[in-house]
Amino acid sequence: MKKRPTILDVARQAGVSKSTVSLVLQNSSLVKQSTREEVARAIDELGYVYNRSAAGLRGAASGLIGLIINDLRNPFFTEFAASAQMTFASKGYSTVIANTDEDPEIQAQVIDSMIEHGVSAFVISPTYGGDESPFERIERAGIPTMQVLRQLDERTDLFPFASHDYAFGGEAATRHLIDTGCQKIAFAGGLADRPITLERMSGYRSVMQANGLAPTIFHGRPSRQFGREIALKILQEHEGLEAAICFSDLVALGMLSGFAELGIKVGQDFRIIGFDDIEECSLAFPRLSSVRCDTALFGRNAAEAMLAWIVDGVRPPDTKHYPVELIKRQSTLGLNA
Repeated sequence: MKKRPTILDVARQAGVSKSTVSLVLQNSSLVKQSTREEVARAIDELGYVYNRSAAGLRGAASGLIGLIINDLRNPFFTEFAASAQMTFASKGYSTVIANTDEDPEIQAQVIDSMIEHGVSAFVISPTYGGDESPFERIERAGIPTMQVLRQLDERTDLFPFASHDYAFGGEAATRHLIDTGCQKIAFAGGLADRPITLERMSGYRSVMQANGLAPTIFHGRPSRQFGREIALKILQEHEGLEAAICFSDLVALGMLSGFAELGIKVGQDFRIIGFDDIEECSLAFPRLSSVRCDTALFGRNAAEAMLAWIVDGVRPPDTKHYPVELIKRQSTLGLNA
């Protein structure tokens, strides 16, 4: 007996994903007309018969959100993911979370896998590098998708982007250090030419230039190890530096450790500001000044924006930047603060 064609056979014949075929069968408006025609042609050629009762059973298990994060080892991204997941759960949506570990190949794999498993929507903090083919596949599948914290695909009319006002954060941090009397201020961390690095550096550069001050920049993977190495490098090669704004709190915490080894008193001999204001900033010694992005609130806002899109049809704006706030602590105000 000839095997009855399946939805996977139709997907292979049409050159699309299983979820795209499902959307076509459900007459979803998310799928382009040209894709509909390709799927319809494959159905005719294969003689596929849509089992609506089985589809109804599958539909009962719908409401799955794909949450893809570039680095879950970083507490900043972990807090965001947890907040978004809890917000989705409060509305009855389950979340499948994947860590790409800054690997574009893994990112492509998990996107394909989630499409095949029929996610209702994607929220992605993307990994840089690779090509845009994963987003092309998302487009073909017609799955609502938000980019958050980082932007990989420029087509925000298709993939809205939400992040923080990093430029303002850099400006506020630099002005604060200048107000404390610092003139020789560095920016430490972040890979060169990455959009997120340029965003976080932009406010620093503009304020330094406006005050006639020369920037000093140390690029590198934003980790504690890098921060510690930069602290050692500053003492050995840049003795005149007075302060640093760090790409992330992890870099800043690494610098705190490095300076402690060297006997340098942060907040007195050298001033440091982090970026993100993770919980450890208020627990470290000295307590770390940082640009607060309120990651938990951002996670809730991103999830609520996605829910409004897929439940009520209210699409998020193409681009949205949420405000940030400089939190001043001992690492810039002194140990008595």
